[in-house]
Amino acid sequence: MKTENSPFSFHNSSVLMRWGFFSSLLPILYLLGSASFAAANTFDDALAVYERGDYVQAMKLFRQLADNGHQWAQRRVGLMYAEGKGVPQDYQEAVKWYRLAAAQGNVPAQYSIGLAYEKGKGVPQDYQEAINWYRIAATREDEWAQTRLGSIYAEGKGVPQDYQEAVKWYRLAAVQGYAPAEYSLGVAYEKGQGLPQDYREAVKWYRLAAAQGNELAQVNLGLMYAKGRGVVQDFVRGHMWFNLAAAASTGNSRDTATENRDRIASKMTAEQIGTAQEMARRCQESKLKNCD
Repeated sequence: MKTENSPFSFHNSSVLMRWGFFSSLLPILYLLGSASFAAANTFDDALAVYERGDYVQAMKLFRQLADNGHQWAQRRVGLMYAEGKGVPQDYQEAVKWYRLAAAQGNVPAQYSIGLAYEKGKGVPQDYQEAINWYRIAATREDEWAQTRLGSIYAEGKGVPQDYQEAVKWYRLAAVQGYAPAEYSLGVAYEKGQGLPQDYREAVKWYRLAAAQGNELAQVNLGLMYAKGRGVVQDFVRGHMWFNLAAAASTGNSRDTATENRDRIASKMTAEQIGTAQEMARRCQESKLKNCD
């Protein structure tokens, strides 16, 4: 047998050529892998600086990465310009960086461009453009974009009002466990908008969102208990959810929760109020895990 015909023989010239080719690639692959690892580490370092509250230094680090095409750093630079962290607030500059990241397929950046168009921040307000960008991100399973798209259809912004289309997008986000979408789906079931009215389903979705700390869902769940819709009427549990929402909310949301709590308290005994307060305390201490 001729050894040069054996595919495992290093005397085979074609094998030697292939081995030489792959061997020459190894240093390149190593350098590319090292560069990627270094970039990831630098991004993590920048993120740690950001989380410490040193926004000026964080911006410096993110900007270095962003200038080199790091899509997540580009989106972060955009967010920092939008929020005025480490730099003067500048919505136009924010959109510039979102676009760079979005062009690389960065889904959160695509959502952020949609939000900029919806709110008219950094670009002229344009609901159609907002919808276009939300849809791009939503079809890639971005729950924020799915929820905003649902809201646009529910409110009829730039499109005919369409509750069924709104519910479709809310549900896609809600099944991913996104609390605002769960809340919005609960509202749809409670009001019968885009689907048959179903108080029990409304309670189910409110409860899921409330357990994640969504104050609007907590208030609505309290109202469902107070009115006996989808559940047996229970002032104690209603008071508990109002109490939790009031403790976690600010501004108008807190006022709404407090007013509802005080209104239901007028129909309760002192013992019932005490029980509700103890239940709220236990619920808070369990981080909303033990609320029944």
